Amino acid sequence: MRNVSELRDELSKVFTDLEGGAIEPKVATALASLAGKMITSAKVQLDYHAMRKETKQKITFLHSTD
Repeated sequence: MRNVSELRDELSKVFTDLEGGAIEPKVATALASLAGKMITSAKVQLDYHAMRKETKQKITFLHSTD
């Protein structure tokens, strides 16, 4: 996935699949954990740029066409 919007869409599908019994809770948990790590990574990037007072940095993962 290329951005946070796509991540959200994928997590929504995981939730629907979990509700419908199409995937096991263990798999859903692993996917949610991985998504959390991706979001944390983007947050670290944001924090780094904030500490350096860099205001023009673009984090591609956080940009979407929505």
